[in-house]
Amino acid sequence: MIAQSFEIDVWETNIPNAINNQNYQESPIIEGKELMKTSQVTTPTLTIFKPENPNGTAVLILPGGGYKHLAIHKEGTKIARWLNTLGITGIVLKYRLPSDVIMDEKSIGPLQDAQKALRVARSNAATWGIDPAKIGVMGFSAGGHLAATLSTGYDDEVYIENSDVSAKPNFSMLIYPVITMHDEFTHQGSKSNLLGENPTSDQIDIYSTENRINQKTPPTILIHALDDTSVPYQNSVMYFEALQKHNISSEIHLYQKGGHGFGLNEDGPARNWPAACEQWLRTNALL
Repeated sequence: MIAQSFEIDVWETNIPNAINNQNYQESPIIEGKELMKTSQVTTPTLTIFKPENPNGTAVLILPGGGYKHLAIHKEGTKIARWLNTLGITGIVLKYRLPSDVIMDEKSIGPLQDAQKALRVARSNAATWGIDPAKIGVMGFSAGGHLAATLSTGYDDEVYIENSDVSAKPNFSMLIYPVITMHDEFTHQGSKSNLLGENPTSDQIDIYSTENRINQKTPPTILIHALDDTSVPYQNSVMYFEALQKHNISSEIHLYQKGGHGFGLNEDGPARNWPAACEQWLRTNALL
């Protein structure tokens, strides 16, 4: 059961790195009363889904969509409601998508929102009934790239933060994530939307999150299907192998079939991934 949900703005005052453009308006797709997808986000928000019996664990949820749109319902709202059944508070971030039209530097826009969102959640831990030491991040596809970027770049100074609240997730759950920006295995749409058509080699290296894992990277579970033709499964394997190299508690599940973007799809082998995540959360004393 879901006790309640409410929405707040990520940024109380000025949004950093923003260019005011009256011609660029959010473009939501609504079915019934549900926000299904949205694009051209200019005002990032958090929607907090509180469970009936919160256990103190919270997850910041980052929907995918190739850094072009946000699959808010399939990879946000539905995920939060599932987490609520486990006693976990789900926090869905509607983040700005990279755009030269509304940002001075589009490659850092999503990370700015993700860092701030994690800090907002940690700052409100007492009010929201969550443990500030049990706030994780969960991302899907391009949202998985953003989750991995937050998990490895939580200390990157992408905006001026006046508090000492950490933006570091305590754990990460990466579901068919884009990980690398190197051509062999990247998702070209996500890469070009985030970095432009001609990124520098430094940009490619910095945003290839497998390069940025160290001893401080959070424990992680990765989920992928071997027949994913959009985001090759090697993305998850690269991240997992780097985690293992640094002795970070981690787990990977590779399903024979499932394709890309399966969300909470109840058909096929990949339907078992939520149970795998639930067991992993128990293993790590988060349930």
